[in-house]
Amino acid sequence: MIDDRMRQTGNGNSMNSNTSTTRAAEAAQVNVERPQRTNQQPFNDHHDIRVAVVDDHEMFRAGVIATLSPHFTIVGQAPDVEGSVAMIAATLPDVVLLDVHVPGGEGGGGAEILLKSHPLSPDSAFLALSVSDSPKDVGAVIRAGARGYVTKTISGDDLISSIIQVNEGYAVFSPKLAGFVLSTFQGAGAAKHDDELDKLTQREQEVMRLIARGYTYKEIAAELFISIKTVETHVSAVLKKLQLSNRTELTRWAADRRIV
Repeated sequence: MIDDRMRQTGNGNSMNSNTSTTRAAEAAQVNVERPQRTNQQPFNDHHDIRVAVVDDHEMFRAGVIATLSPHFTIVGQAPDVEGSVAMIAATLPDVVLLDVHVPGGEGGGGAEILLKSHPLSPDSAFLALSVSDSPKDVGAVIRAGARGYVTKTISGDDLISSIIQVNEGYAVFSPKLAGFVLSTFQGAGAAKHDDELDKLTQREQEVMRLIARGYTYKEIAAELFISIKTVETHVSAVLKKLQLSNRTELTRWAADRRIV
């Protein structure tokens, strides 16, 4: 559902004091009342989560909005730094889906948007959605305060799940980025003692770490010189011992313990 409050801000490069005044007036007219969830809402109805989309490619932005609209309330979209900051200030979204490379401003892209808009909408959570998986880009938005980073290869269902998780306060990363993020920002190395981790055999821990880093079963089998069937057996044992349901939960579990 496209919220009738949704607005696309204009080209921020021409932003001036009159524009700011206009936008401020628009912001005052925005209804930021947040709908309440009821017990009658279906499981996949998350329209109480208000989402803004920032991306400089119009067609991609339209595709993302078409994917998300059946599940969330889309409150705004913008293609550049200035427009994004103004839009976020006006709509106060719960989650901002943020491209990393966005024109305008001082050249800081998504990180600049985050730093400038956070004081204006402190309760908004930012989830980076980018084609880039470079450490420089990931580091820039995470240092600025993004709660997660996923690449544009993500499926629609996984993107929906990521938005829900970020809105609930979880950190979300594409599996192959998790290891880098942890080693850069949280330090590497296993916990000295962990009762849950100690439940796993040495081989299960090796498989668990590779799963958390985004390896496929085939890649793990090649890495550890074991069969894919054996990998499946280890993964099943790990999930059972840790009482987890899937590899996404396993990645989050490992990230929380800084053992990826």
